[in-house]
Amino acid sequence: MLIGIPSLLGPQFLATLRAMGHGDEIAIVDGNYPAEEQARRLIRADGHPIIPVLDAVLSVLPVDEAVPEALFRASVQGDPALADPVHREMEAVCARRAPGHKVIALAGPDFYARVKAAHAIVATSEPRLFANIIIRKGVIHPPETKTT
Repeated sequence: MLIGIPSLLGPQFLATLRAMGHGDEIAIVDGNYPAEEQARRLIRADGHPIIPVLDAVLSVLPVDEAVPEALFRASVQGDPALADPVHREMEAVCARRAPGHKVIALAGPDFYARVKAAHAIVATSEPRLFANIIIRKGVIHPPETKTT
């Protein structure tokens, strides 16, 4: 256990988040997603629904500010115009943890191709369908130094 780090972020999970570079993406997916088949790196978050996992990740991972879009979600039946309650919950977490970043809904093929290219996939036990999100990692700016 660590001070200030959510307990569901275990050692492998933290190491993966830390190893990601600027522009790398991580997908957090529901329990139905074929994560084992598609992941370059797989992190199991069994027993956890997606919302607490998303909240924990965004508590330690900076979201990319260098691009206009850095948060992406799956769409209901592949239609970006449709959203389920879980998508609104994701948007609320993102609005709180990454203000100023809009969650972009992607059509099915576009979303799945982006997940396959992700640095890592986090497989949750979320039972709701289409409960999948991708986060593009940003940077942590160095503190300003004073010159005398």
